[in-house]
Amino acid sequence: MSTRLKEAGILLAGLLLAVNAAAAEHPLRVSKDGRRLVQANGKPFLYLADTAWELFHRLNREQAELYLRNRADKEFTVIQAVLLAELEGIREPNAYGDVPLIDGDPGKPNPKYFEHVDWVVAKAESLGLTIGMLPTWGDKWHGRHNQPGPSVFKDDRSAYEYGRYVGNRYKSRDVIFILGGDRNVDSKQDLSFTRAFAKGLKEAAPKILISYHPRGPGRSSDALHKEAWLDFNMVQSSHTGRDYDSAIHIEHDRKLKPTKPTLDAEPRYEDIVVDFYYASANSAVRFDDTDVRLAAYASLLAGAAGHTYGNGNIWQMWSPPHKPVLGAHAPWFEAIDHPGAFQMRHVRRLFDSRAWEKLQPQDGLQDGLIVSPNPGASGLRARAALASDNSFAFVYLPRGEPVAVDLGRLGPGRLTAWWFNPRYGHAHEIYRGDAAAFQAFTPPSSGRGQDWVLVLDQGDAKKPAPGSSGAPPQGK
Repeated sequence: MSTRLKEAGILLAGLLLAVNAAAAEHPLRVSKDGRRLVQANGKPFLYLADTAWELFHRLNREQAELYLRNRADKEFTVIQAVLLAELEGIREPNAYGDVPLIDGDPGKPNPKYFEHVDWVVAKAESLGLTIGMLPTWGDKWHGRHNQPGPSVFKDDRSAYEYGRYVGNRYKSRDVIFILGGDRNVDSKQDLSFTRAFAKGLKEAAPKILISYHPRGPGRSSDALHKEAWLDFNMVQSSHTGRDYDSAIHIEHDRKLKPTKPTLDAEPRYEDIVVDFYYASANSAVRFDDTDVRLAAYASLLAGAAGHTYGNGNIWQMWSPPHKPVLGAHAPWFEAIDHPGAFQMRHVRRLFDSRAWEKLQPQDGLQDGLIVSPNPGASGLRARAALASDNSFAFVYLPRGEPVAVDLGRLGPGRLTAWWFNPRYGHAHEIYRGDAAAFQAFTPPSSGRGQDWVLVLDQGDAKKPAPGSSGAPPQGK
């Protein structure tokens, strides 16, 4: 055995010993009501992901550990990454000089390349992170929109065999498999290929969940919702429309039968050009942390099983001398501390401070929790969710708009109200009184970047302040 292989084996063994009790709570599964993901012990799992498509391909182990520790510290729960990556992922070797496929053949996976992937997956697991693993980016199999390529899967058999290889290799790891890779199922050929891929994965790893990442804006449910292998849906609301209400895709999927969880796997990325499809990457406005928060809270309160953060510099793990794509300009190791990433921790802590799995979306005025029209601009509107036992509610106000709420929905009895600041994660109590009749609430500030969450609790402040749980990564 080579010295390099011995060292890799020692490192991997050490990581596996370091994996904490969190691993025992995998594999994840779908909840009985079909609305969310749960751990093996039945505890709810909030899918809070970061988009790191080029993680395996571009980072060495020291860099990967720096990135993963940063994301664990910010309390993400999932890292989305690709085995056969988009940006010259077949031709350009990884940090150790290895390409993923010998002779570009998916029937000949390169063991040295996958040893590095093994290390990264084990490191993520040791930090309480689940890898949302895309076996391949869509340009490696889809005959259309095929830049940069190359397409290496020639038939259904090649997809099935590679799926079995990936499934066998990672069937005991804390992973979720994600097919698609920014491509839609547009034809019978695409559907046959995707089914073959899923069959290989499921035969090898029957307990691992499978989803599908579509091209944006798009939804996996449009072509695949009734596929038995598809455990939960993904949407890509994509990178268009600063005030676009991306949660409409979540509303769409929640109405489908059979019931399956759904979430936004690629919303607008922090620091990427708004509407980059049409504008110059060097001259246009970029999405900021406000845009990131709007997408996250809207989707979760519309009933999503989780949410995905992204950053225009991080998905590609950009730093010199790599060529920047779509206007990347901040090295990934600086971009990991952009404000929107910190604010995902506040999302996590707010939801973990209450029994978020009980939340049921309140679809505007018709469900009766919000009783006054919301004057939100350009498609933005208040989003609200009420616990199934009426014990608490969240109301998200994207511009700090005044809102009137029917407190009787949380009654009878007493009620405590709080303002939660999603920018800084702070909460302060504003009201104690009877849970009856209508009550108007005016946030402390208003305007763009002044979003607020109104938290309503049954009882006299018996619960901790919203967002104060300080919960460690799920499973720990």
